[in-house]
Amino acid sequence: MIWENTSYLWLLLLLPAVIGALWWRGRQMRTQRAQYFGEELFASLRRGFWPLANRFKQISLFAGLFFLIISLAGPKIGTEVREIKRQGVDMLIALDLSASMNAEDVRPSRLEKAKFEINRLIERLRGDRVGLVVFTGEAYLQSPMTLDYSALRLFLEIADTNQMPSSATDFQAAMATSMEAFEALEDDDSNASRVLLIVSDGEDHGQQYKETLEELTSQNISVYTLGVGTEDGTTIPIYEEGTNQLVGYKRDGSGQVVTTSLQSETLRRIANLGNGDYYSIERGNDGIDAFLARIDELEKGEFSSQEYADYKNQYQWMGALALFFIVASVLIPSYKHQK
Repeated sequence: MIWENTSYLWLLLLLPAVIGALWWRGRQMRTQRAQYFGEELFASLRRGFWPLANRFKQISLFAGLFFLIISLAGPKIGTEVREIKRQGVDMLIALDLSASMNAEDVRPSRLEKAKFEINRLIERLRGDRVGLVVFTGEAYLQSPMTLDYSALRLFLEIADTNQMPSSATDFQAAMATSMEAFEALEDDDSNASRVLLIVSDGEDHGQQYKETLEELTSQNISVYTLGVGTEDGTTIPIYEEGTNQLVGYKRDGSGQVVTTSLQSETLRRIANLGNGDYYSIERGNDGIDAFLARIDELEKGEFSSQEYADYKNQYQWMGALALFFIVASVLIPSYKHQK
């Protein structure tokens, strides 16, 4: 059981206080009465008085007040099934988890900045279904399309460059996995706009993605890109796992320190071919805000009705009991009819 307004429950403390006060007042009156009247005289003055009915009358009144307070508190017991409908767009976020996303030309790092901005995006969504794909040389569906933004944030929080078997980047893998996720949607007849947002620094070491990108656009999936990093470039730090101490910088096969920079041209090309737009995040957050404005302009679709269980309000039953006992306290006579 849960309560809608728990503050009303404090009124229950008044009931024993009132009962105690009435009992004390009655005792005082009986003491004072005994000084002036005998029991026989007082009984004759109250001819026809019905003690048992009077007791029930008082009990009914306090029972009615008790259930009235319970009703005001709004008890919820059991569950009920409700139907809800959502309108929005279908959006997949493909997050690059390659080693270059650990670069710190954007603080605290490209990956952490990207996750922060994606969280800002999720906070401002209203009724849009969102999923998460993580990719390097391979791609995985981290979270399928969902309206549960809290669950999506948990999947985003655990996304890390160490979870992927490859440290390279392959946009073709991310696009192919995203296309499979869109095809898996049950309500294919929805007229909602479909959007793929690729969040990356643009470095691509994989297969040619043009053919897969054309397949996405042929299915009316718009591909947007969000670049994270700076074009000046920087090194890729390596931290000791557990202590988080800097132990060096990533090197190539010849032992040279690797330098990584934002490859905006690659991301612009993907966005142009994918009927989308390119945005960038360097030190500010203008990129994600511009993308949000674009999402608001897209066609919204009505998703399948969803059923969910919720606690069922039971205040009306408590209110009915309160009314019954209060009316009973009024109707119960304190005196018997004397012939």
